[in-house]
Amino acid sequence: METTSTPGKNAPRLRLRVSAAAETILRGGHPWLFAESIREQNRAGKLGELAVVYDRKDEFLAVGLFDPQSPIRVRLLHAGKPQTLDAAWWRARLAQALAKRDGLFDPQTTAFRCINGESDGWPGLVLDRYETTLALKLYSAAWLPRLEETASLICEPAANKRLVLRLSRNIQALAAAQFKLADGQVLRGAPLAEPVVFLETGLRFEADVLRGQKTGFFLDQRENRRFVETLARGRTILNAFSFSGAFSLYAARGGAKSVTDLDISSHALAAARRNFSLNESIPAVAQCPHEFTQADAFEWLVATANKFDLLVLDPPSLAKRESERAGAIRAYARLAALGIRALNRGGILLAASCSAHVSAEEFFGAVRETAAKSGRRFSVLRTTGHAADHAATFKEGEYLKAVCLALEP
Repeated sequence: METTSTPGKNAPRLRLRVSAAAETILRGGHPWLFAESIREQNRAGKLGELAVVYDRKDEFLAVGLFDPQSPIRVRLLHAGKPQTLDAAWWRARLAQALAKRDGLFDPQTTAFRCINGESDGWPGLVLDRYETTLALKLYSAAWLPRLEETASLICEPAANKRLVLRLSRNIQALAAAQFKLADGQVLRGAPLAEPVVFLETGLRFEADVLRGQKTGFFLDQRENRRFVETLARGRTILNAFSFSGAFSLYAARGGAKSVTDLDISSHALAAARRNFSLNESIPAVAQCPHEFTQADAFEWLVATANKFDLLVLDPPSLAKRESERAGAIRAYARLAALGIRALNRGGILLAASCSAHVSAEEFFGAVRETAAKSGRRFSVLRTTGHAADHAATFKEGEYLKAVCLALEP
């Protein structure tokens, strides 16, 4: 794959020199080189070609994918000693990512993350498996010129029967105009007309890999869903921002007295109904009373008090950019206060955040402080971060965190 985006047979390798501060950051393992850190560049770079970064002593520092239009000008593939990024190198890089997942899942879980972007050495690229369908999500346009070879590499194992392309919104126009690629396009395998059904811990779910959020399902909350199942027996459950009802299904199987899905989206609630239908053969699921409520969670919770025994708060990101961080922390605190108010005595609150701009320390602190201000005694049952198949190796990649509080009777 090395030569895919070379601008011409006789063109010199794209060479960059960076600021002293950037040298230190790259040597520390950070996978991004920003445009403002580049001090010298030997020629104009082409989208997706390999850019070699040198230090002040003209020694090799790193190599990565170049994007002339992105503030993240280079997404690093390798740093340290020089290496040849040939087909064998790329196969080894893929094998390394897949090896990290070996032994994590049994046949009762057939959906998981195979490649987690920068944290697996594939910057700006995510690969999720749903049964034999793979969903490839690109967050960087630098992969577009390399897509054909990347797709072929990913689909080499015979078990990979279908590959679906998902594109971040910020690169969809470029992908269409220059590469004739579209979000939801099937790159390999048979066409797909309906969601893919998969197993997670023995429960059946559907994933809309063509049009759904992320790659079709929120695989990253698997461990928290499993924990909720262990707490659910005999409890009335509210799953706020419920999306496709996954937390509710786990709670129902765990013996919940009743479950309520709360979401502003009718599309999400319809998906939750379908997921419950997929699991009607499980006695505990079939017997559990289940309500679907379409409403704004903030507004609905204002009018709710002392009604539930266990409440899940898993909102979408409340801080899309750094400038929204302070407001998001206040919103998380307000949401936690409303959740605590909605709980019966002895209730349990599981609060989660997927906002990368809000740190785990800030989020946990906001929830704990809110609980303390409520005047209700509580204990922290657990705090969690990323699951093993979603492991993050750099600060900006750390987005998911959850805290579970038990309110004392």
